[in-house]
Amino acid sequence: MKILPVQRVPAVSVVPLLVLLLQPPAQADPVPVHFVNGAVHGFLELRSEDGRVVASGDVTRVVRGNEITSRTVFHFKDGSTDDETTVFSQRRTFQLISDHHIQSGPSFPHPMDVLIDARSGQVTVRSMGKDGKQEVKTDHLNLPPDLANGIVPTLVENLRPDSPGATVSMVVATPKPRLVKLVISKVGEDNSYVAGSTRKAAHYEIKIDLGGVAGVVAPIIGKAPPNIQIWTIGGPATTFVREEGPLYAEGPMMTIQLASPAWPDSAGSGHQPSRTGQSGN
Repeated sequence: MKILPVQRVPAVSVVPLLVLLLQPPAQADPVPVHFVNGAVHGFLELRSEDGRVVASGDVTRVVRGNEITSRTVFHFKDGSTDDETTVFSQRRTFQLISDHHIQSGPSFPHPMDVLIDARSGQVTVRSMGKDGKQEVKTDHLNLPPDLANGIVPTLVENLRPDSPGATVSMVVATPKPRLVKLVISKVGEDNSYVAGSTRKAAHYEIKIDLGGVAGVVAPIIGKAPPNIQIWTIGGPATTFVREEGPLYAEGPMMTIQLASPAWPDSAGSGHQPSRTGQSGN
C-alpha cells in the first residue's frame, strides 16, 4: 500500500483549538498474526482516476524463518518507478524491521528515497537540494512496535472479520520524518467479481491522523490527507484485492488492484485478450 509523505502544515495559534489538542491520542498496538505469510509472486495494475492503466506492478515475498522480505515495484508507462522493499517479522505480532521506499521519474513531482531502520530508529531521507545536488539527512526517532510502513495491506488482511479495525503508526516525510497514526475502520462489504462470479469484499477505510496542532489545523485549511480505501476477500486465507488513494502528498487518486497474466488469443494473431482476474466494487 502507498501511504506517502504528508505535506507540512503550518502551526496556527487559535485559542479554541487548544481544547481539541488536550484530547488523548488514539491508542495503537501491533496487529496479531492470524495468517502466516509465505512465498508469493503476484501481479498488480495501477489505474488513474479516468480508468487508464498507467503502470504495471509486481509484488514478491520471500520467507527466511520468521522474517519476510516483501517488495512491490510499479513500472510506469512514462518511465517512472515506485519501488518499496520491506522486511518484517511475524512472531505472534507483525514487527517492522526495515522499509526502503523510492519514487522517481516524471510521475512524481517530488522524488523520494526514504530508508527506515526500525530497530535503531534511524530514518534516512535522500532528496534533491535547490542546487540540484543530492542531500542526505538522517534523523533518530523513538519508533513504536506497531510501525506499519510497507505492511499496511498485510495488517488489514490479518484483521478478524468481526474486528471494527485497528490503529497503527507510520513514519512520513514532511519533509522531516515524523510519526502519524493510521486509523483503520471497517466500512462494510462490497461486491467484487472473479471470472464473472460474485465475491464479497470487506471494505476498510484508513484515516491519516496527523496529531497535535497539525492534525487540528490541516482540515481547516484544506490540507488534510484524503482517506485511503482498501478491500480484501476472506475465506480460509484473506487476501488484498484493491486500494484507492494518492501515491504522494496532494497527488491524484489512483487505484491499485490485482492483475493476471494475459496471452494472445491464438499464436501469431497479435491480439491481446481482455484482462481477467480483476476485482471491482
